[in-house]
Amino acid sequence: MSNDSTARIVAGLRAWIAQAPPGARVPSNRALMAEYGAGPVTVQKAMHALAALGLVESRPGVGTFVRAVRTVRPPDYGWQTGALRSPQVRIPTLAMPLRATSPDAIGLHDGYPDRELLPERLVRAALARASRSDAALTRSAVAGLPELRAWFANELAEATPAGVTPPAPRDVVVLPGSQSGLSSLFRSLVGFGQPLLVESPSYWGAILAAAQAGVRVVPVPSGAGGPDPDELARAFEETGARAFYAQPNYANPTGAQWSPRLVEQVLDVVRAHGAFLVEDDWAHDFGIDTTARPVAALDDAGHVVYLRSLTKSVSPAVRVAAVVARGPARDRVLADRGAESMYVSGLLQAAALDVVTQPGWRTHLRTLRQQLRARRDLLVDSLADHVPQAHLEHVPPGGLNLWARLPDATDLDRLAGDCEAAGVMIAPGTEWFPAEPSGPFIRLNYSGPDPDRFADAARLIGRALARPADRRTV
Repeated sequence: MSNDSTARIVAGLRAWIAQAPPGARVPSNRALMAEYGAGPVTVQKAMHALAALGLVESRPGVGTFVRAVRTVRPPDYGWQTGALRSPQVRIPTLAMPLRATSPDAIGLHDGYPDRELLPERLVRAALARASRSDAALTRSAVAGLPELRAWFANELAEATPAGVTPPAPRDVVVLPGSQSGLSSLFRSLVGFGQPLLVESPSYWGAILAAAQAGVRVVPVPSGAGGPDPDELARAFEETGARAFYAQPNYANPTGAQWSPRLVEQVLDVVRAHGAFLVEDDWAHDFGIDTTARPVAALDDAGHVVYLRSLTKSVSPAVRVAAVVARGPARDRVLADRGAESMYVSGLLQAAALDVVTQPGWRTHLRTLRQQLRARRDLLVDSLADHVPQAHLEHVPPGGLNLWARLPDATDLDRLAGDCEAAGVMIAPGTEWFPAEPSGPFIRLNYSGPDPDRFADAARLIGRALARPADRRTV
């Protein structure tokens, strides 16, 4: 009987609400009890049912009112098409390495080290000390904290041989991460519509920064040993380019490290064409079998513009990097940074400096080398056991990634989708090519979480790769 009474009250009030204006006050519970001959519990249930339908809203201490019905209609942003016009350059969609990992999935697609590979104790203590210092309340100079600039300059000076003038702190400009540094360098040294030589494959973020700056990217083939100096010279001659972007140490994605002989050859080509080498030393702290050897340490004529990041090795939350440039190039970069971001957070600069000047930093780097070696070798062995179709041209001597060639008929997008559906996320290699890919590749990060699941991940990749194309999930 109670349910029947509740339904009767709901039906009656719905008919009343249909004729009432929005905001009209609904009769009180006492009035409804008298009208329908129902108890207070029955009336309360009816009011809850109406509220659940979105027909009424209760205002505590005031009463219950008819809720305004808002017409749902899709917004019209068509006017923006005319206001924005066609973009000068097409910026790609969110890159695979930036995608969040699905719950319980094995993430081999990311580009950052797992938290357990970071100097957590040093970072927390440094941030706490920085928050109590003047850096937490004052503005930094555009070029950065003098002490941090001196640290970057001294680190490079330690690798500078006799007979070459080491960089000075004045040559250093601190950046809010190396990605913003790439944008500044391409704008400052290359310019809109001008050619930039880039290793192929190369870091997807550099390709993105070049697109954003409107720079015309010219690929230079590069493999496990680095670029071919003859191909580099031909590209300079054919394009008239005045800059070459490269990663001589543990390149992303191939893991290649240039030999001393190749370093000399590339420097000779760059100097002969009066050009810049933009050296991205992103993996300076991630040597495993070798140690990073900055090319910038061999040049004091301003041909090498050196980019050094601390973000991946210290903490993703401490986005601090630096560019070392000499002469007018440094002044152009500084002017661009002032226009772009004015200055870098002094608190983050102070924290970064604190971390890298602690005695525990060197200890951490030695431990990190061992941890990366174990993870790299585990993933290499897992691929050999479960993905025999994947070809590793070489085992990288440092960095964070493996670069694997797959059979020519592989549909990378479909493979990535099948792997994700199975619980493992991989990065198709397409994004690392500035032009058409030279083949189907995947990049796998061995510094991510759950190394104990590497074998499971490889097994899932192998199954997805072996599945007939007509049976794969789109």
